[in-house]
Amino acid sequence: MTTIPKITSLKVVPVAGFDSMLLSLSGAHGPLFTRNIIILTDDSGNEGIGEIHGGDDITKMLQSYEEIVVGRLLSDYRNILNDVQKKGWRAENDSGQGLQQLDLSNLKYVVHAEAALECALLDLYGKFVNLPMCDIIGEGRQRNKVEMLGYLFYIADANKTPLPYLQNDDDSDEWGRIRRKTTLTPETIVEQAKAAQERYGFRCFKLKGGVLAGKDEMEAIKALHEAFPEARINIDPNGAWSLQEAIQLTKEYGDALTYAEDPCGPESGFSGREIMSYYKNATNMTVATNMIATDWKQIYPSLLMKSVDIILADPHFWGISGSLRLSNILSDWNLTWGSHSNNHFDITLALYAQVGAAAAGNITPVDTHFIWQDGQQLCDDALSIRDGYIDIPKRPGLGININHEKLEKAHQNYLTLKNHDRDDAEAMQYLIPGWKYDHKRPTLVC
Repeated sequence: MTTIPKITSLKVVPVAGFDSMLLSLSGAHGPLFTRNIIILTDDSGNEGIGEIHGGDDITKMLQSYEEIVVGRLLSDYRNILNDVQKKGWRAENDSGQGLQQLDLSNLKYVVHAEAALECALLDLYGKFVNLPMCDIIGEGRQRNKVEMLGYLFYIADANKTPLPYLQNDDDSDEWGRIRRKTTLTPETIVEQAKAAQERYGFRCFKLKGGVLAGKDEMEAIKALHEAFPEARINIDPNGAWSLQEAIQLTKEYGDALTYAEDPCGPESGFSGREIMSYYKNATNMTVATNMIATDWKQIYPSLLMKSVDIILADPHFWGISGSLRLSNILSDWNLTWGSHSNNHFDITLALYAQVGAAAAGNITPVDTHFIWQDGQQLCDDALSIRDGYIDIPKRPGLGININHEKLEKAHQNYLTLKNHDRDDAEAMQYLIPGWKYDHKRPTLVC
């Protein structure tokens, strides 16, 4: 008779990794980004791992799960997750506002810390039954490889700050060199895309907008379309454009776009869901979101008003089971599933691949920031993007195993930071003194 493993320990390790000075509506990425890594050990000697957003509140949430989890049988993982949702520590003053205005102080209320625990439990469970995670989640494996998109960013000149941005860390190819360089024009965005395609083989690109004037960003989209006429090209200005501007830009440049992600947001007393519905009516453009439909309550009005076609159901926001349940609903209604991304290590990359392999329907290529962190892997057997896809390995669980020396190095990077929550205004203020976030004003538009 097979003995079911029992969980013997839960460990939370906050870590930090290096980043480029990437620009978005919220400002400029700092030189280091933070994440939380959770490690479960069972009495068979296996380790299960998960990764989620950084910040002290999320660390505390994960640590509060220890007394709920340790000593439980792995087969009880569904009840374990129910228990941590009811009994785990929660941050106070949860506004529940989601990300309609991209307020990063609300991010910890959108992220479900228990999603990291769910990942670690399923990693262990996959190792117990000797199956990849995608075979034991949702309705099982739907595909053997998952297409990823090339996430393009405007990049500020890090030399204008005294901050310790990583420079000259990778001269192995053009991507390694170009991902740290200032990028503010259509020409340099195209160069970035070509370098990313050369290394990773992308067939789909997304440009993070909300940085320059909308017309300037759409000129970059036009240049990308001309350089890659067969590629899917998308833009995400995080709701920075007004409804009227979004309509005008789409009518002028829409032929270059596959979809627009959150092109406009709340204004004039209307919610982002209402404004996006008006936008779709006026343009017939395919619309994606990770801002106006980030939980089940927001799904109902979003779909009732036909505000979106593609929901980027990041498993860190929805949980693994929730993200896949949503993929079934979207597929049944002829809508499309995808996943949003923040800066992350290779544990999240493996999670995106496994969840993407189990998602129902004809999914859109999955977001990933990992190309900006490539070279900082925490696992020796990390998954990789080739020809634009991640192939699902035959190894059980996530298919990767943590390297504890690399993990400790990333933890030491974390210990150098005074602030563990994301703050994109700090670096931005070196470029524009006194700069403050405004959800309706692109970052470099004064």
